[in-house]
Amino acid sequence: YNYMELLHFTGQVWRPPYEASSQLLQVTAGCTHNKCKFCSLYHGTKFRLSPITEVEEDLKVIRSYQPKARRVFLTGANPFVLSYNRLLDLGLLIRKYLRYCESIGMFARISDIKSKTVEELKNLRHLGFDSISIGTESGDDDTLAVMNKGYSANDIIEQCKKLEEANIRYNFVYLTGLAGKGQGERNAINSANIFNQLHPFTINFVSLTVFPESELYEEIQRGNFIEATEHERLLELRTFISKLCIETTLLGNTVSNTVPFIGMIPNDKVRLLNELDLAIKNIGEGELRQYRDSIKSL
Repeated sequence: YNYMELLHFTGQVWRPPYEASSQLLQVTAGCTHNKCKFCSLYHGTKFRLSPITEVEEDLKVIRSYQPKARRVFLTGANPFVLSYNRLLDLGLLIRKYLRYCESIGMFARISDIKSKTVEELKNLRHLGFDSISIGTESGDDDTLAVMNKGYSANDIIEQCKKLEEANIRYNFVYLTGLAGKGQGERNAINSANIFNQLHPFTINFVSLTVFPESELYEEIQRGNFIEATEHERLLELRTFISKLCIETTLLGNTVSNTVPFIGMIPNDKVRLLNELDLAIKNIGEGELRQYRDSIKSL
């Protein structure tokens, strides 16, 4: 049987597409925040901190099956919330059991970075913590507030500049459609303005897909939130990409994207905008919405 079945995994386990070849290790389950209106990823899972003994047991199993694992991805919605000392202990433990491990990744919330000094972040980087994935979703204050993200656009700048000073690479997420009907253009322009002040390693694009477990689903049923049309989302995406003027990689190849794309900015900007223009012109709203409604899971 699969050795992954021997490991301690609790609740839902998610990882970004680009962590497909990373060794997964549970150190937390669920999300400490768990208030984002659109999110149903960790529905019904209470936040849980894995005891060190449990983590060590898992590392022993991993060592026997994957002794040459090069990268470890810590699971849970935001393991970076753990204290500096806890992360330090985990990093040392991983080093002890996996001699070939070069880097350690995980999901983080912007608020998780606040409690750590640049000096502490540098020490974590020295231990291999790198390429942290942050679910920013937007850089527009109104959207962040309405969706209960728990931080402002300015917080994104402040905290990510600390990561940059510590030489920790980080990946952003941008969620099209999050601002609702008629608000995509504003969201795109304000978000691009914020992202342009930073240096994300990648920007990952997801398009809002609402599931019944989310708070936003209930708001839609009550008429308090009107979803952006699929064409609006593509136009929002077009605006966002056209306003970006930093060097980064854009990854829009998740199941939620009606028009998948991958490219580098600035080199591929013209190509990406042309692809979006073609899709906007040639694919009908009904066909795009039909695809969205067919998505069973992210």
